[in-house]
Amino acid sequence: MNSTLDISQNRMLLWLMAIACGLCAGANYYCQPLIYSIQQSFNVPLSQVALTVTFAQISYALGLLFIVPMGDIVNKTKFIPLLMIGAAIGLGICAFAVNLPMLWIGTIIAGLFSVAAQVLIPLVTLSVHPDKTGEAVGFLMSGLLVGILLSTSLSGLFSNLWHWNVIYIFSSVLMLILAVLLKHHLPKVSIRHISYGEVFASMGQLLLKERRLVFRSIIGGCVFAAMSILFSTIAMLLTAPPFSLPDVWVGALTLVGVFGALSAQWTGKLADRGYNPLLTWTGCGILTFSWLLLYWGGHSLISYTFGYALISLGLAIVHSCNQNIIFKLNAEARSRINSIYMTMYFIGGACGSALGVYAWHHGGWPAACMAGAALVLVASAFVVVDQRYRAAQAAV
Repeated sequence: MNSTLDISQNRMLLWLMAIACGLCAGANYYCQPLIYSIQQSFNVPLSQVALTVTFAQISYALGLLFIVPMGDIVNKTKFIPLLMIGAAIGLGICAFAVNLPMLWIGTIIAGLFSVAAQVLIPLVTLSVHPDKTGEAVGFLMSGLLVGILLSTSLSGLFSNLWHWNVIYIFSSVLMLILAVLLKHHLPKVSIRHISYGEVFASMGQLLLKERRLVFRSIIGGCVFAAMSILFSTIAMLLTAPPFSLPDVWVGALTLVGVFGALSAQWTGKLADRGYNPLLTWTGCGILTFSWLLLYWGGHSLISYTFGYALISLGLAIVHSCNQNIIFKLNAEARSRINSIYMTMYFIGGACGSALGVYAWHHGGWPAACMAGAALVLVASAFVVVDQRYRAAQAAV
């Protein structure tokens, strides 16, 4: 711990950080239940509007790769609020977009700078006692995952009550307020005096040296790609027959995933106590079963709802386990480690979104479900590789 203050007992600050994580991450998902509303507003092909989700995740991945590593070499207390202001500007552009390209530009700007959440998470690991790291990270991850889920439900609700752009106005203003609050309350931690070029060189060294970082990044990328298939197809499935749900109900259905997202905190606690291998396999098992329920959910809203709840739970468990492992690899490079991991995570998400749309257009809902299940199986294969590597290292 590098800060002069252990913030694990400062619940107000932890809540502010968790809310900021949720708002930043959720900013990239507002458009998912709004695809048809935006399409009607701009009178463009539905497939072009669906690309907005992919642009959001690609820009977020670029921010993770090029912006988040700076968290190890700059003053995070100033850096995080600046990033949030940039995200607020992007959201403002989305709010007042007059055509689809303008919405894309705002989405890209918001995606690049909403990586503030991924600078906050390494900051909290440096601001609590080591035995509280998993719990603190889990608390912020719960905020992040709940933010993603609430973003879709709130955007659907706001669209139904007023207009699809109201959620962007609301979140832009809230982002600015949180930026000001965090500017005055974030803890100060030590800064490494190295150049930006050296940061990237060291990231290459981390990839070569820390094999578990590579394995866990691939696992994270695969499971989030599977989840993103669900994200990118939810509106196309539920707004069409036999369901024909309005935006508000599409968004509201995602609330069932909140309970799974909240599991990240207790997962972090259990991982701190040595249950990481068991938890990882539990998460993969839940993800596999969830895709079976989701497949049946093509004709049953009840099955789809249970599948959605379980896939959110499985994702939260695996993701929390991954971060519990990688943040213990090198305490001085946590922003860079998180950058590598989360870049792979959201590249997986972007690929999953594109794969979901492709599978939908070529094989419908069954093809999307098969693609999601296949990605979970790939992740499970790398869990085996990771655990064998860990056992081999322990035997040396």
